[in-house]
Amino acid sequence: MKRRVACRRQQAGVSLIEVLVTLFVLLVGLLGVAGLTLRSQHASMESFQRNQAIFLVQDMVGRINANRSVADCYAISDATSGLPYAGVGAATLPSCSAGSVTAYTQANADIAEWNALLQGATVVNDGGDTVGAMIGARGCVMRIASNRYLVSVVWQGLDATAAPGTGVVCGQGLYGDEALRRVVTVPIRIADLRGA
Repeated sequence: MKRRVACRRQQAGVSLIEVLVTLFVLLVGLLGVAGLTLRSQHASMESFQRNQAIFLVQDMVGRINANRSVADCYAISDATSGLPYAGVGAATLPSCSAGSVTAYTQANADIAEWNALLQGATVVNDGGDTVGAMIGARGCVMRIASNRYLVSVVWQGLDATAAPGTGVVCGQGLYGDEALRRVVTVPIRIADLRGA
């Protein structure tokens, strides 16, 4: 009888240690799941921002193609500095008066609408404020040669990656670390359809 009581006393602490080890293993597993969820949310946000940038680049390319007679009116940014730009923190955008009144009026309206889209005019929170689709979205349209243009949208990514190439000047130096600057660019060429 004394032997059974002594065995029970020796084993009484073993169950508590097993429970603590089990709780520790469970805690490590839950922390891993939380970390995986956070990485998944970051990747989802990066993907969302890239999709928005592609939409905005294609939107401007379509606007230029639709009003090609005054394509130079859309080239608001200098090809060497990327200034001025449309979007977050943009100063007064230049206006154009080349071509017909209808064409340049449409070009100026297109640039103003694109500027509003970059600032988040389509994404509205519950309070009615525009909150933007991308962090620090900016857009540039540069004339790089006769009838050739480069449309760019830049924004701030969540995690540092490789910095964009040296040829992409839109938004350069505006995001602190260049490894946080994300860029989507589309070169376009306006064909001369007048015939020879």
